[in-house]
Amino acid sequence: MAAVSAASVSSVAVAISLRSSCASMNGTAVPVVVPANVVVFKPLLFSCRASAQSDENVSAPVSRRFALSLLAATAAVTSRVNPADAAYGEAANVFGETKNSSGFIPYVGEGFSLSVPSKWNPSREIEFPGQVVRYEDNFDATNNLSVSILKTEKSSIKDYGSPEELLKSLSYLLGQQSYTGETESEGGFTDNQVATAAILETDVKEVNGKTYYYISVLTRTADGDEGGKHQLINATVDGGKLYVLKAQAGDKRWFKGARKFVEGAATSFQVA
Repeated sequence: MAAVSAASVSSVAVAISLRSSCASMNGTAVPVVVPANVVVFKPLLFSCRASAQSDENVSAPVSRRFALSLLAATAAVTSRVNPADAAYGEAANVFGETKNSSGFIPYVGEGFSLSVPSKWNPSREIEFPGQVVRYEDNFDATNNLSVSILKTEKSSIKDYGSPEELLKSLSYLLGQQSYTGETESEGGFTDNQVATAAILETDVKEVNGKTYYYISVLTRTADGDEGGKHQLINATVDGGKLYVLKAQAGDKRWFKGARKFVEGAATSFQVA
């Protein structure tokens, strides 16, 4: 694999609030203060809230466990960042180096290549626009990866702005809100909040003359039983196309060995 020179991208930790009933933006940014000797990777919190709709069938608060949902990560700034989410990002350095290739098999696709975990199988499920390949864990389909190729007028990934701004344009990768209505406070989520996503780390690297954006996100849903999902995104632009790899694992599996395979797949992704 070609030598990689890295330049980290810094961003201010902010919080984001999303209401499923409208596209309006609200909230204010708040600075996060940490001790000088602690390295923290800019947790950026997206909060997804379900709001009551006019449908007469939705009239009373229901348990959040019935509010099946995923988040759409476009919203406005609010004032809260959960310290528990921030802790996941401390000195994570997910994209700091190429992972060991043991336990992987090479995959060469339409203008790109990556290393796929050897115990993951091809999947026919189509999740995202432009998806050209998908693999999932033999034992737990929550652990999976996919590659999408989209047409773009951008000449470089930098034309999308920062990694955080790119993520907003790719919000569907994190899932979409599927419930509208009131929910009661439960399991650490406030009233009407059904999902959150915290950006744990972002990075920018130059590989063979191409700029890559790397983003590490931890998503949580009120009805989830995995403790959240670690989602890694690696994207670049080449020849009028936006190449996006997304690899993920459930939080429980992440700490039981899946992290190696998700990170290995994400960091191995390269466009020819």
